[in-house]
Amino acid sequence: MASIDSSRTLNPSAGFGGFFARVLGVVSAWNERRATRNALSQLSDRELDDIGLARGDINEIARQI
Repeated sequence: MASIDSSRTLNPSAGFGGFFARVLGVVSAWNERRATRNALSQLSDRELDDIGLARGDINEIARQI
């Protein structure tokens, strides 16, 4: 008697779905960095100093996210 195994495991890094997931992840990370830069840029120098940052630190902080 023969049997056929029809169960498939999904590999998120394979095929079109994996490509779409990677693109979505890149766009999501870019948007999060953009939102962080915008939010920090709206703070005054005094507010940035209160949280231990200088205006020149904004891009580095956003890059770490």
